[in-house]
Amino acid sequence: MALILFAIFILMPSLTNAYWPPSPGYWPSSKFQSMSFYKGFTNLWGPQHQTLEQNGLTIWLDRTSGSGFKSVRPFRSGYFGASIKLQPGYTAGVITAFYLSNNEAHPGYHDEVDIEFLGTTFGKPYTLQTNVYIRGSGDGKIIGREVKFHLWFDPTKGFHHYAILWSPKEIIFLVDDVPIRRYPRKSDTTFPIRPMWLYGSIWDASSWATEDGKYKADYKYQPFVAHYTNFKASGCTAYAPRWCRPVSASPYGSGGLNSQQNNAMRWVQRYHMVYNYCQDSKRDHRLTPECWG
Repeated sequence: MALILFAIFILMPSLTNAYWPPSPGYWPSSKFQSMSFYKGFTNLWGPQHQTLEQNGLTIWLDRTSGSGFKSVRPFRSGYFGASIKLQPGYTAGVITAFYLSNNEAHPGYHDEVDIEFLGTTFGKPYTLQTNVYIRGSGDGKIIGREVKFHLWFDPTKGFHHYAILWSPKEIIFLVDDVPIRRYPRKSDTTFPIRPMWLYGSIWDASSWATEDGKYKADYKYQPFVAHYTNFKASGCTAYAPRWCRPVSASPYGSGGLNSQQNNAMRWVQRYHMVYNYCQDSKRDHRLTPECWG
């Protein structure tokens, strides 16, 4: 028995490290103040499926409608975050989203940066999908740049902070201040440079959301609910002077990630990344030159 306990004691640190990311050593969310929902956002659609209590926003989807919200101001760079809690159980076909877009300003030819939670079936984890669209269209020819993850925690058990940092040099996706993906600007044609608004929504995407549409939204489990709080949107608005300095995800004012942050990101991508469009042999990578540039 003593030998078994000794072996468990020796293995415990390595087991812990295998299931939780190393510290990034820097917490960008702490550098930006939270804002009230009414100060920074407005309802976009489904107002009857939206409630606000103590600065916590609840939105839901049922058979009649989903719901969405939008920032009051457009931005040309910044840090955009929210703490989100998802619904447990059967949520197949349902998308809970937090994203940047200029679709209303450029319909059919818009840019978008997504954090999307793809609903799931009983006993299977949510998939967090990150995505970047550049001057996409609504005709089915949108070129997605999806990278997907299964998180190292259960996102239905409590609130976790999800964020997008968008600067003229890069886009960084973060979960609880751990960088999970960095998308650098390699050319103007593969990077969003036009102002975007910040959005959140819950909606039915049964045609593709869960295992490529195999499982659909089942409204006997309605309502499908998402909780948002701790909203952050800080940076250069579209109306800011040209000298407005872009924010950074690292201690370096010039952007990028430090060595600890890169180490944490590599850990996440090694153990929790489940899809990377650049590694998909079925994709036509002539359309995604950033993969081999």
